[in-house]
Amino acid sequence: MPGLSGRILVVDDNKVIRQLIRVNLELEGFEVVTAADGAECLDVVHQVRPDVVTLDVVMPRLGGLHTAARLRSDPRTWDIPIAIVSACTQGEVDNGESVGIDAFLAKPFEPTELVRTVGMLVREGRQQRERPGDELRGGCPEGPCAGGGAEGGGAGGRGEAPRGDAAGTGGRASEEAAPGDGVESGGSAGGEPGSGGGRAAG
Repeated sequence: MPGLSGRILVVDDNKVIRQLIRVNLELEGFEVVTAADGAECLDVVHQVRPDVVTLDVVMPRLGGLHTAARLRSDPRTWDIPIAIVSACTQGEVDNGESVGIDAFLAKPFEPTELVRTVGMLVREGRQQRERPGDELRGGCPEGPCAGGGAEGGGAGGRGEAPRGDAAGTGGRASEEAAPGDGVESGGSAGGEPGSGGGRAAG
């Protein structure tokens, strides 16, 4: 799929999974920056200015759902599309929708589904930013994204939340194919903004 572009912030505490997601996205033309947990994501998101953020759910310091809520409550990041890439329970899916998650991708994920979902979110995010007359554009008004508790997945004024229902996909991306060393140093967005927190998985 030529012509894909956009900057993606990939957040996962598993170093191998970060590299796996990074490689699959970079092969399709995306620019990828990674973070090892939600706290690091919040530290770098304003410098990175990503088109999409992907989040694991269970991470040290700050998990994915709490990170998403923080992103939605910040007037500088409330409108960034967010995808959860995790072995989600139904409860986590429900909680994710309540804080405005735009898509869910279950591990183990199919690489083509990952690329399709991220590409869709990049396009939808750009269309929303370019849409004239959007009353929520240009800042986070008090109310919709201040509390993070909107119903129906619309927190942050993100509108409907398309879900990448990949829980049933059978194609396990090969984690063995992802090199475990040096995964953070070769980023196309000026290098990894701090990789010390990642733990390699068996």
